Amino acid sequence: MCSRRHGGGRVRSTTPAEDRYIVLSAKRNRHTTAQQVANQFLAASGKQISRKTVARRLRGGGLYARRPVVCCPIDQTAPYCPFAMVSRQLIWRESGTAYRPENIQEKDRYPTCSTMVWAGIMINGRARLHVVANGTMKGQRYIDEVLLPHVRLFRGAVGDKFVFMDDNATCHQTFAVQDCLDSEGIQRLVWPARSPHLNPIENMWDALGRQVAGRNNPPTNKNTLIRALTEEWDKLPQQLLDNVVQSMIRRVECCITLHGGHIPY
Repeated sequence: MCSRRHGGGRVRSTTPAEDRYIVLSAKRNRHTTAQQVANQFLAASGKQISRKTVARRLRGGGLYARRPVVCCPIDQTAPYCPFAMVSRQLIWRESGTAYRPENIQEKDRYPTCSTMVWAGIMINGRARLHVVANGTMKGQRYIDEVLLPHVRLFRGAVGDKFVFMDDNATCHQTFAVQDCLDSEGIQRLVWPARSPHLNPIENMWDALGRQVAGRNNPPTNKNTLIRALTEEWDKLPQQLLDNVVQSMIRRVECCITLHGGHIPY
């Protein structure tokens, strides 16, 4: 007969009382992040724990990060109408409690505002976020506001090995844009249509959107949205930009393998 002897194992970094405090902190503010809970715990106890530890303690307390149910504000003229759970910002809630009042986020979908921005990334560098003012982005406007003031500077800094990658938007594919690129000696990367996952900038748009959505004071109008986008773009770590640019090689290799050794055009 044999039995497994109980081992000491790694000592837990928190006590049961501290575990209850972590769970209570998340319940008091369900929109808080694991890192913010860790910071609150450090300020209250003087003990530093990681966000992964916080996430484990919250899961032990039955709390999981989930998208909140979004609904219209309730008044006498608009009935309660839940929408799909599409919010970027997650909340901590128990399983099966999606429609409890504390887990529902009221949001007036109309009116809403949006803004168009452009930015360029490269290894060890980035372009400043350019906000497109009112109006539609056309070919000539793309030349005047993006190619000449931004892309041309990148080309001059990198040299002859510079390769420009945009996408297949209509304003990018005009004859005027191609003539401008040719006159400036800018080589454009030819890539297949309907392949947004090959473009590393898409990962940065997602990261930027998450940073803006996670601000303590989310944007409430167009001006605050533009300011938030500009500030969060400058805060994105350069290492993150370098990683998504370098992942381009792996993306292309996977695409080639998937299509039997060639990329269809």
